[in-house]
Amino acid sequence: MKKFAVVLSGCGVFDGAEIQEVVLTLLAIDKAGALYQCFAPDILQHHVLNHVTGKEMAEKRNVLVEAARIARGNIEPMSAFQPTDYDALIFPGGFGAAKNLCNWATEGDNCTVNNEVGAAIIAMSESGKPIGAMCIAPVILANLFKGTKLTTGDDPASKHFIETKGNEYTTTVHGEVVIDQVRKIFSTPCYMLDASISQIAEGTENIVREMMMMMNNVG
Repeated sequence: MKKFAVVLSGCGVFDGAEIQEVVLTLLAIDKAGALYQCFAPDILQHHVLNHVTGKEMAEKRNVLVEAARIARGNIEPMSAFQPTDYDALIFPGGFGAAKNLCNWATEGDNCTVNNEVGAAIIAMSESGKPIGAMCIAPVILANLFKGTKLTTGDDPASKHFIETKGNEYTTTVHGEVVIDQVRKIFSTPCYMLDASISQIAEGTENIVREMMMMMNNVG
């Protein structure tokens, strides 16, 4: 049975992982007949936002502790990730992906990726295992690879970054999955587009299905 490592960036669209994208990704993996394990780096969030007002709050929260809320406590620190234990790696979106897993949201073209997250991605890529990214999460991959096909829907800022880093951007609509067959990298826009929850479900199901097809085709 195939097993996905699902990397979360906190809890909440504006400062962590996008909850609906995470839950629907986990559901899609389960419906596809695969297993999953959630991971998150054991670090402080970049900041904490009030999701009612959008204003920053004067408090600190831990990415792993917050992500555990979505994973119902079944989560491991990124430091425990072993690429040999998993067949695929996938990143739901939410701006935590661009604030906590990397710092693209604040540093733009000078973005760096969290060391543990970057090491996991490189290890999986070198092992020839598929990597998925949705919403804004493809910027993480854009910072680590060149010549890779990626999408964030139709977003000018992330498009500029992806192309500046030497990658190929594809404009997409709801549910579309861009597949880089060489790198085995999959991306889909999800909430980077104005979307309904059913459209998010379509996107997560499509990306998981495509990743499963590749895994099954290579045994």
